[in-house]
Amino acid sequence: MLIDIALDAVGSDKAPEPEIRGAILACRALPVRVHLVGPEPELRDLLDEHLENEDLPIVIHHASERIGMEEKAAHAVRTKRDSSMRVGLKLVRERKCAGFVTAGNTGAAMATAKMVLGAMPGVDRPALATPMPTSKGNPCVLLDVGANVDCKAHNLEQFAVMGEMYARSVLKISRPRVGLLSIGEEETKGNDLTREAFPLLKALPIHFIGNVEGRDIFNGHADVIVCDGFVGNVALKTSEGIGRFVRDALRESLTRTVTAQVGALLSRRAFNDFRRRLDYTEYGGAPLLGVRGVCIIGHGSSNDVAIYNGVRVAYEFAKAGTNEQIEAEFAKRPPRKPSQAAGEEPDATIQ
Repeated sequence: MLIDIALDAVGSDKAPEPEIRGAILACRALPVRVHLVGPEPELRDLLDEHLENEDLPIVIHHASERIGMEEKAAHAVRTKRDSSMRVGLKLVRERKCAGFVTAGNTGAAMATAKMVLGAMPGVDRPALATPMPTSKGNPCVLLDVGANVDCKAHNLEQFAVMGEMYARSVLKISRPRVGLLSIGEEETKGNDLTREAFPLLKALPIHFIGNVEGRDIFNGHADVIVCDGFVGNVALKTSEGIGRFVRDALRESLTRTVTAQVGALLSRRAFNDFRRRLDYTEYGGAPLLGVRGVCIIGHGSSNDVAIYNGVRVAYEFAKAGTNEQIEAEFAKRPPRKPSQAAGEEPDATIQ
């Protein structure tokens, strides 16, 4: 039985080519039906060109508008009522699709998701989570990485609950280790936010391992690391930069020093394996946790492999029922007065 996934076909920097190719890859490899959302005439011509009479479960939903990367999120969401993001997220709200994937403007995607899908009861602010590579091989979930630049302690508490459940249901980690990102391991280290959040996380029914530091993102010491969106986004962008630097420096060193043919072949294989571990396209995008529907947000420079993996993540997320589990968990908790006024969007920092 196929799971329906809506895909923003005009989101990425080079859209719609990567989206078309990624949708085809996904339908060949996964039990999914991909709903391409965007200008139908353009998508139809390109899809027919790539399919070449191949029968795949891909359908098109017309959307007359697209939100560009350079547009202000709040203005675009208000004025473009037939955008590919809004049309795709409506398919999720109306239960015609189990999830939505976009590589478009992140701020607009988050604001539209909160407006169309709504936040889960008990969740003050949705959080953007992203898997990070570690030396142990298993990814570490870092959240928030940009949905909320300013947070309260109870926001971090909610992020911990959502991140822990995501690690259990999607990454299949039976007892995720949850850490609080700070500048020292001691409970007294950090700023006012981390010191106030520490006892809240400690009281949760999760495997809280206390404060962790920046190096712990990559050493596999924790499975989930919680922080505010400002710190998380800086960590994410720094990691991307370091990854590119190490990759380019290693390639240059191998090219300069390896001369023997056999040695070059072995080094090339090792380098390709190393590059895959750092490649964001392998992870497919970041789930927006805390909204009432599956929403996966990918990198603007996503290629067809990244789009395929974004659809895969949405499929796995929907199949695992992660959103339903998170919502059920928050339903057990005593109600808390929302920290945001109705209609206020999260502070999006990733563009």
